[in-house]
Formats: sequence, C-alpha cells, structure tokens
Amino acid sequence: MNSCGMNVTTNAGGIPYISSTNVTIGTENVDIALGFRRIQPVGKFTVYVSDSIPAGTTTTLPVTLTLNGTSRPLTFANGTPVTAEALIGVNVFEVFNDRFRGLLVLTSRTID
Repeated sequence: MNSCGMNVTTNAGGIPYISSTNVTIGTENVDIALGFRRIQPVGKFTVYVSDSIPAGTTTTLPVTLTLNGTSRPLTFANGTPVTAEALIGVNVFEVFNDRFRGLLVLTSRTID
C-alpha cells in the first residue's frame, strides 16, 4: 500500500486519530505534519503530536497543519489564527476540518 492510501485509526465513534509525522518550527510558522491520510473531507479528527511544541518557541508564530501535502492555517472558532502559545506542551488536540471551505478549527486541547 502506498502512503497516499494510508488509513487511520478511529475511536469508537469513528473520529480519526492521527499521529503527527513531524513538527517544524520555522521563522514564519510552526507546522505540524500529519502525512498522507484517508479522512473524510468534513468532520472532526484528533491529533497526537509526538514531538510537542517546546517551551521557548516564539509564542506568536501561527500554527499550520500539513495533511495530504497541503498546509493550512489552524484557527480558533472565531477565525483568529492559533499561535504556538496555545499549543506549547500540548500533545493531543481536536480539530474540525472542512476541506471544501478551507477550515481547520481547533476545538479542544489537552495540556500536560
């Protein structure tokens, strides 16, 4: 099976659970790579960040998620960009995804 057809684990309710493949801290953003996954174009998914954003990262950097080769900004429900400050030390968070509207909205996070 090639990586483009990779399925994901789901919870009992059918919500995809995706482990990050890489976290890149750059000068313009923090990108959390999720690899190539077969998920529905609209719905929630849970992200497990294997290498959480470390303390000391510039807190104002916006966060992007890269899924299936496409990077998109992660936002709060009001459209405000999620910055590194909101995810420093976070290993698990939920996202509402609407690929048709280009939305990735942070819906919850678990802070260690």
